[in-house]
Amino acid sequence: MTDTLATTTDQRPVLRLDGLRVSYPERHGDGATRAVDDLSLTVPAGGTVAVVGASGSGKSTLVNALLGLTPKAARVDFRRLEFRAGADAEARVVTDPRELRGRAVGLVPQDPVRSLDPLTRIEAHFFELHRHFLGRIDRAASRRRTVAALAAVGVDRPARRLRQYPHELSGGLRQRVLIALALVGEPRLLLADEPTSNLDATVQRRVLDLFDEVRAARGLSLLLVTHDIAVAGERADRLLVMRDGRIVESGPTREVLTRPQDPYTQRLLESLPSRLPARPAFRPASPPRIVLAADGLTRSFAGGRRDAPVTAVQDVSLTLHRGQTVAVVGESGAGKSTLLRLLTGLATPDRGTVALDGHPLRPGRPARAALARRVQLVYQNPASSLNPSLPVGRTVAEPLEAHHVGTARSRAERAAELLRQVELPAELAQRRPTELSGGQLQRVAIARALALEPDVVVLDEPVSALDQAVRFALLRLLTELQARLGVGYLLVSHDLGVVRAVADEVLVMHRGRIVESGPTEAVFTTPTSPHTRALLDAVPAPHPTPTTTPEQNRTTPL
Repeated sequence: MTDTLATTTDQRPVLRLDGLRVSYPERHGDGATRAVDDLSLTVPAGGTVAVVGASGSGKSTLVNALLGLTPKAARVDFRRLEFRAGADAEARVVTDPRELRGRAVGLVPQDPVRSLDPLTRIEAHFFELHRHFLGRIDRAASRRRTVAALAAVGVDRPARRLRQYPHELSGGLRQRVLIALALVGEPRLLLADEPTSNLDATVQRRVLDLFDEVRAARGLSLLLVTHDIAVAGERADRLLVMRDGRIVESGPTREVLTRPQDPYTQRLLESLPSRLPARPAFRPASPPRIVLAADGLTRSFAGGRRDAPVTAVQDVSLTLHRGQTVAVVGESGAGKSTLLRLLTGLATPDRGTVALDGHPLRPGRPARAALARRVQLVYQNPASSLNPSLPVGRTVAEPLEAHHVGTARSRAERAAELLRQVELPAELAQRRPTELSGGQLQRVAIARALALEPDVVVLDEPVSALDQAVRFALLRLLTELQARLGVGYLLVSHDLGVVRAVADEVLVMHRGRIVESGPTEAVFTTPTSPHTRALLDAVPAPHPTPTTTPEQNRTTPL
């Protein structure tokens, strides 16, 4: 399907791609797998075009093909690729996409942790690019340019950041560094590949605002690749929907979202968290069984030689009943991760207690072992939390083996049962994690967490790395498992749409403290803390409906 250019102030697009095909040779045989099939698109000068679709739809292949970054084994063909370097320039035909890197098209990749060298200071990342684009340049001149570039994208104390390593920056600051790096070559087009998928709501809003500001100030165009249709709906002028390597629907964003023609686009809209079945009001059993409780948890960390200690968690208390979901939300640096470590025994509080079934946990190995058996953790990225050398069946049974539960045969049977519970076929038990999709891997991680029949499962951003349709299916599965097993969920998520859909109670953290708590719907509809209101205001507006204007949508949280 060909994307036609909408009427804009400048009729000539900055980028026009016609008939892109990308294929990979099959492992066995002479055939080829086509990842992108006859794809055409245009990006108007000064406009924002968003490409949305599920994992495996071909979005990343499109990004790589546009910059000549596909693997050597890939075969890339296109009928025509044109790029216009300036407002008064004529479009030129590009035969090798590698020509576009840096000076024509700046890439903002998805994961700043992988994209920035962890052993290299921020200053050195810029120095290498300055030498590439400017030729001979001394470090003092590069340093001056870097400070100005970081300040231009809103990095606070830019001179200090030069000497820092990537791990010393927050997620939002790392993403700003990537944007500044993408602008070094003064490109005409920014290509942003899932630039906010791992950021909390307020940082996501600030980064997206920054893209708009940079685009307006420099007269740039933006090609935004995302699985979040809410982000695309709020930010893009035009929307392209990809499936199986093809564009199945395209047009002005409002038109696509209010009158979707393709069944796949309709399914994407139906998989928004708000479309999950409404949760009944949580009513604890009588007498109520509190499976996990924290009272007055406080944890501080030493500062630098001249800095005062940093209090990451301060006087935090919470209770979790059997069958209840309690969510913890807050900006990056609010203390959510430290709180999770305290609740799961991975860190020891300076003050306060953690209790299971009313029994405070004592320091020492026996208490940690008891906690590990009854409180299980599902991490954000299952690919890094599962052993790649073990078959899936062994991975699921690993907690049983570690706690000496059952025989090898009974553990294998239990693993098969758990895979059925998370709706995975039995034959996956023999595969390695590297052979599974992201959604399948997260289901394996959930099955593994349920192996010991815990009272509590801690869900640390369990769906943030997944595309929208897979996320919807996984949330439905978690809800069904909870209803069947009665397990309590402690959920940490930066996606407030997910929180509203699945949580019974929500705790809002800010600088280590709980600043607001209560039933989820009450907190979301009548927030009392300014920090809660800021989080809600930062949520991407819902997709427009025929009965609302864009302005009305933007002011309606969730």
